[in-house]
Amino acid sequence: MSLPADLFRQLDMMVEERGLPSRSQLIAELIRHALAEHEALTRPEEMLAGTITLVYRGDRGRVRQQLAQSQAEYLKEVISSQHVFLEDDQSLEVLLVQGPAARLKELCDALRAIRGVHQLELVTTTALLPPLHDKGAAKRPARRPRKAASEALA
Repeated sequence: MSLPADLFRQLDMMVEERGLPSRSQLIAELIRHALAEHEALTRPEEMLAGTITLVYRGDRGRVRQQLAQSQAEYLKEVISSQHVFLEDDQSLEVLLVQGPAARLKELCDALRAIRGVHQLELVTTTALLPPLHDKGAAKRPARRPRKAASEALA
């Protein structure tokens, strides 16, 4: 692979700043990121996992309520969320998501449309979360109810 000298210097600086052992590791990381982004754009049915990071003003009307409503409409795709309060009445929220690329894009568009959302970034990967429930697995026997402490002592 050949690169212009200036780009090579910048690449080497990035390797050093990240503390990576080689250029190859950084290049592989950049390629994986670009491929996941490409999949999201060119194959809308492709299943992706990732995060949506949002920064928004928490003091603006019903922002939190609208965010919660939007997430509820994408219940299959939003696996979990983490929220923290920032300075100046801002909030940071990170959503763990998985689903078809087109559906994740729709979710991002719905969240972006909420007044008060200042920043939104979707980062995806083609590696998926393992299935939470295996539909084909045999059913486990039902647990027997626990005895109350008073019954156990009797």
